[in-house]
Amino acid sequence: MLAKVRSCAMTGLDGYEVEVEVDISNGLPAFEVVGLPDPSVREARERVRSALRNSSFEFPNKRITVNLAPADIRKEGTWFDLPIALGVLAASEQIDASLLEGLFAIGELALDGNLRSVNGVLPMAIAAGNSRPEGADLMVPAVNAKEAAFVKSVRVIGASNLFEAVGHVLGNKDLRHPSVEMTDFLTGEERYDTDFSDIIGHETAKRAFEIAAAGGHNVLLVGPPGSGKTMLARSIPSILPRLTEKECLEVTKIFSLCGLLPSGEPLIRRRPFRSPHHSASSASIIGGGKNPRPGEVSLASHGVLFLDEFPEYQRDVLEALRQPLEDRVVTISRVAGVQTFPASFILVAAMNPCPCGHAGNPNKTCSCTPWQIDRYLKKVSGPLLDRIDIQLNVPVLKYEEMINTKNREASAVIRARVEYARAVQRQRWGNYYSCNAEIRGRDIKLFCQIDQEADKLLKRAYQTMGLSLRAYDRILRVARTIADLAGASRIGSEHLAEAIQYRTWESK
Repeated sequence: MLAKVRSCAMTGLDGYEVEVEVDISNGLPAFEVVGLPDPSVREARERVRSALRNSSFEFPNKRITVNLAPADIRKEGTWFDLPIALGVLAASEQIDASLLEGLFAIGELALDGNLRSVNGVLPMAIAAGNSRPEGADLMVPAVNAKEAAFVKSVRVIGASNLFEAVGHVLGNKDLRHPSVEMTDFLTGEERYDTDFSDIIGHETAKRAFEIAAAGGHNVLLVGPPGSGKTMLARSIPSILPRLTEKECLEVTKIFSLCGLLPSGEPLIRRRPFRSPHHSASSASIIGGGKNPRPGEVSLASHGVLFLDEFPEYQRDVLEALRQPLEDRVVTISRVAGVQTFPASFILVAAMNPCPCGHAGNPNKTCSCTPWQIDRYLKKVSGPLLDRIDIQLNVPVLKYEEMINTKNREASAVIRARVEYARAVQRQRWGNYYSCNAEIRGRDIKLFCQIDQEADKLLKRAYQTMGLSLRAYDRILRVARTIADLAGASRIGSEHLAEAIQYRTWESK
């Protein structure tokens, strides 16, 4: 007897349809899974066997063959347990095979028959919906039902165990989950651990972060230990604009695939803030593995990637950042295939000015030799530094600044200006660019035009600071953002002068 059940699998960040074929025939008892399964899929044999018996179903003592089609793509994951179990029940005539037509099933079985949460439900639900224009029935574990319900093209069925799943198929139970509106989750006030009103002094740095948030620009902070670099970096999510529905869906897909969705939150509402340790490997930062998976640059997409102690990261990690910083995507090539993941993040890097950290500190004496300082600073290569739009010195605060109790702007006030600048950019770029940091080629010449006075200023900076062509373009992008914040249609000399001053550390 042959039975077929639909399921889904993942390749990169996208799901695709998989047909689970179950054949039961006479012969020596056996349970084989074919179709390029990895070990986690092959182990489904024992989980399915125990789950069926512990759910009061009969496990056929015959030859069982399970094929996962298409058979030329390697399958991994534990979510094939449920479709295999349903297929075995249909092929052994314990349920009518016709009841499974048009049903997609995803879920990992415990030995007692309960359904456990699985990763990647959202992208697989999107794949199931796209494969059926008229809409598809998708059965998932009950804990994943709300996540799948964001996809309007699927009718979600949430089951807590195998017995409930079979009861719904037979029509004895109704486990359909209502659809969920994404806008209901994206509204409401967001709370952050740090606020710009908590930051003492550093007005120049605050202004620079406002520009970075408005235009999506990368930032490098250089200063002694304890000067406030980390607190500044951790405050930037509080001034970033809210995620759009498209961005929210993409971020949630990445976190769902990696199994990082917070418990009880089926949707990522805030822009990500990722802060990996400097001992992290290249594969964990960029992504990789035998079957390529997203790394920190993808998990930080549409948010912030904070790299503290920047020169302490491995050289290959820092150099691998060049391509995603330039292209806003990361491409990982393996024998199993080539995968492209989004990497549209704001890089915020922090470092000390020397190995001991006290170069330029008026309160402490630096103990480093010029050779040690030069060797330390050269850990960050010129080509990588060239890709960082805003480079700031963060000095130690004076005592008078620390006790200053004057009113400081709250993040909500700064965020309103940032959202205004982003709205100007959306009107200008439409869906082509999401922010000024992404402008390329001819669009820079077309939309970042400067007058004669500003051109003289930029020429002088180009010659005296030894800027590259890439640095020249990035200054124009930052100036365009400054003009947008000011509500100016054209870049003025005052906007350009401010953009140039944010690259003074590079010329040292």
